[in-house]
Amino acid sequence: MDCPDILALPWQEAEELLQKEGISYAWEITRPTRDFFKTDESRLYVLRVREHGQGIKVTLGAKVIPSV
Repeated sequence: MDCPDILALPWQEAEELLQKEGISYAWEITRPTRDFFKTDESRLYVLRVREHGQGIKVTLGAKVIPSV
């Protein structure tokens, strides 16, 4: 399968590329086990891309909010 390089892209941009290329995909969100570092769930980024059946599976993570 010829998939565009979407690793580390913001999810909105990556999703547009996948739809443009006609690649089927499934996605999941990973979250930290502790809440020591706060995250912004509205800003998702691509962390991992794996082949999954006839398409790909994309793992997303939220942007870490910088501490002051």
